[in-house]
Amino acid sequence: MAVTDPTAPARQDASGPTATGGAARPEDSRATDPAHRGAGAQAEDPEGPRERMNRRWNELLQETRVAQTGVQILFGFLLSVAFTAGFRELGTIDRTIYVTTVVLGAAATGSLIAPVSIHRFLAGQSMKDELVETAHKLMMFGMVLLALTIGSTLLLILRVVLPGIVAEVLVAGVMLYFGVCWYALPLWLRRRASRDEKA
Repeated sequence: MAVTDPTAPARQDASGPTATGGAARPEDSRATDPAHRGAGAQAEDPEGPRERMNRRWNELLQETRVAQTGVQILFGFLLSVAFTAGFRELGTIDRTIYVTTVVLGAAATGSLIAPVSIHRFLAGQSMKDELVETAHKLMMFGMVLLALTIGSTLLLILRVVLPGIVAEVLVAGVMLYFGVCWYALPLWLRRRASRDEKA
């Protein structure tokens, strides 16, 4: 005859009642599951307008840092070219390309750094919406200027290295590649996402 210890805790079967006599409920485990808790919190607390603007501004800052690094390195290289010995040997066309490239690089630098200046002037003015929209437009314009600066720099260098129209053909191919990667591909992805949402 088996002797049971009255002080021992009651054992619970996987499908049986709990020690307190209540039935096990599946939603109890969901309440402690971080995945379910996070999903419920997200459904109850959607992103508000202020949070969305703060997120967009932080994303713009990160993207601007990447673009600024590239344009600053390129602009520094362009400024140093004028002080080299070979610069005096450039013809009129190459000098024109150089001046155009430097101007484009300066304009790209100004567009990509402008959001920082605008933020300083508008800080504390409760104009985050206007700041984000203006910074977005300036960055898009700065990216166009940066692509043109890179293309002009390539043209200036390749005209010295390669004969004939090979330089122009290569630069045209690189600029086409930039257009596909920087503009055509993102626009295509956005349109595809819009079609998927409507379907």
